[in-house]
Amino acid sequence: MTVDVVVVGAGIVGAACARALARRGLAVTVLDRRGAASGTTAHGEGNLLVSDKEPGPELVLAQHAARRWPSLVAELDEELDDELEEERGGERGRPGRGFPPLEYDPKGGLVAATTAAGAQPLRDFAARQRGAGVDAQEIDVASALELEPALNPALTAAVWYPEDAQVQPVAAAEALLASARRAGATVRTGVEVVGALRDGDRLVGLRTTGGDVPAGAVVLAAGPWSGVVAARLGVSLPVRPRRGMVLVTTRMPHVVRHKVYDGDYVGATQSGDAALQTSSVVESTAAGTVLIGSSREQVGFDERLRVAVLREMAARAVRLFPFLADASVMRSYLGFRPFVPDHLPIVGPDPRTPGLWVATGHEGAGIGLGPVSGELLADLFTGAAPAVDPAPFRVDRPAVLAGDVETTEEAS
Repeated sequence: MTVDVVVVGAGIVGAACARALARRGLAVTVLDRRGAASGTTAHGEGNLLVSDKEPGPELVLAQHAARRWPSLVAELDEELDDELEEERGGERGRPGRGFPPLEYDPKGGLVAATTAAGAQPLRDFAARQRGAGVDAQEIDVASALELEPALNPALTAAVWYPEDAQVQPVAAAEALLASARRAGATVRTGVEVVGALRDGDRLVGLRTTGGDVPAGAVVLAAGPWSGVVAARLGVSLPVRPRRGMVLVTTRMPHVVRHKVYDGDYVGATQSGDAALQTSSVVESTAAGTVLIGSSREQVGFDERLRVAVLREMAARAVRLFPFLADASVMRSYLGFRPFVPDHLPIVGPDPRTPGLWVATGHEGAGIGLGPVSGELLADLFTGAAPAVDPAPFRVDRPAVLAGDVETTEEAS
């Protein structure tokens, strides 16, 4: 049977694409070689940020996402609660609904400089963002300590971002997939793409380890593996993995109240350097743990633990929050982010290959931007007026067409 659309990737971006397309009446099948939300989505911190983005197209998309997330959470809550009500024969009750909460928390973010050299660049960055409509409030040390009493008082500058938020990424992706299923989508896991089905130049489906999947269109939303999958379809796509690591403490009283990071984080996110870069990102979770990041390096799909990276991240975190020197770390994890040379997501049709659509390249912003990227793709697919200008994210922009990417079967 031919479906309207087959989506490759069941992370948050693929789930968002599936939901948006299925809710518009299209027959959708989602494929993932592993489990749903088991790749990049499961290895992030759930950041929903405007604070780390330079004025430009990505910030515009992030601002749209910040406005969209509260209503999306409400929609998913209502949908999934309705679904449980049906299963219970009319009994309604969110506290015991059986689906994990999304843990959406509009708690705001605090960016701090801890050196004299870092103070003015942070203030200048915030001023540029204010010019683009971001609520970026420069505050003094006393105000920063009022927001975060455990913060190191030896700050040189601080900016408060009330629009920043956090969500539990796996729960959010699973909820989007559940909503997509409710709209008629099918999700198949343990199915790997091995090639293309073509009618002349047109892509008309996929060859997979689970058999051929004929489709009117293919959406490639495989995160950092998008370059590998694209190569199997005969397409060049410059998406590379950029590895990041996170430390997780044991549970403790809720000391860190907001998302807090040092001013170096912004530079790390925007850098194209393949070498290791670290910055301090600290935040609490609803479970009572503290997440400590972050690192960025391009080492392919190398999953080996590097203790030196964790040590550097921990040292940076202690400079922000001295109390963490006595905290116990119970685990660490790493993940791969989809890196694109110009640091912009790729969303839309690929004019080189009729029938192929792309939604990838969000790097560390996929959780925050995933839902609106899925809606943007669905708008373009169905001819609806998009909420943001899609041109900066098009597949055929120079940075994408000129980029080269090495793919390995080992990464698949």
